[in-house]
Amino acid sequence: MSKHVVAALQIGADPKGTQATLGKILSYEAELKEKKVELVVIPEATLGGYPKGSHFGTYLGYRLQAGREKFAEYFKGAIDVPGPEIEQLETLSASTGASIVIGVIERGGSSLYCTAVYIDSVKGYVGKHRKIMPTATERLIWGQGDGSTLITADFEGLGKVGGAICWENFMPLLRASFYAKGLNIYVAPTVDDRDGWTALIRTIGNEGRLFVVSAVAFLPTAQAAQLDMPGWPEGKNAIDGGSLIVNPYGDIIAGPLRGKEGLLTAEIDYDIIPQAKYDMDPVGHYSRGDIFQLTVDQTPRDAVVFK
Repeated sequence: MSKHVVAALQIGADPKGTQATLGKILSYEAELKEKKVELVVIPEATLGGYPKGSHFGTYLGYRLQAGREKFAEYFKGAIDVPGPEIEQLETLSASTGASIVIGVIERGGSSLYCTAVYIDSVKGYVGKHRKIMPTATERLIWGQGDGSTLITADFEGLGKVGGAICWENFMPLLRASFYAKGLNIYVAPTVDDRDGWTALIRTIGNEGRLFVVSAVAFLPTAQAAQLDMPGWPEGKNAIDGGSLIVNPYGDIIAGPLRGKEGLLTAEIDYDIIPQAKYDMDPVGHYSRGDIFQLTVDQTPRDAVVFK
């Protein structure tokens, strides 16, 4: 089949914690079935939460005890990958027939990582991508992934699906590495709700000549989301959404969805991909490999290796 139904689930972390957030995701089971969704993308840091506005007591040259305690609480809300929360999502995926890409905060030893987890509707958990470059003060709380998690999932019935998290997508060489993997669908979970993000997703579709599903988080006002956001305008949503789906020409075919939670869907047709690449294949006939080359190191870079 060349036609498929894909979706972005625009939600945010529940202030009651990870299990409450998981319950919110599971509540969309009937709608996923009704709309015959084959792939659903869920925003960055949905399980574990994106602590917008927090500085975790860190100042240049010193850190406060209150910040350490806040980080310890944040650590408790993170998940293991794989782990019990992933098992519940595997059940959801199998029940609905929808493969899942979801943003989580992953515990790796005593460190945290911003991670995208890939769950196949038939095979279950198939892999994860750890964000290789947290942005700005995100580096206070998240480690950096290595090249071994620049994965592509070969999802049942969908073929190759992969992509990057939030502002990783502004890294041109990273985008090129994913284009070279021959993706049918590029996924981009994020918390960026600005117009510039919409422009970037359209660029990725047009540049990579593939379909893009970007799931953007939605969080209500800072007070309702129980976030400490000094200087944030009163009454403005903490994250306003903006999920969208684009085609291989960069045209928006669904969204942007703003100002609320919800499931955004679109039917896509893989036959469009070779049509779009007829005049521009960024890692093929349009690449000039005789001039430009990119080397990607996908070997694990563990700090301690036992041989």
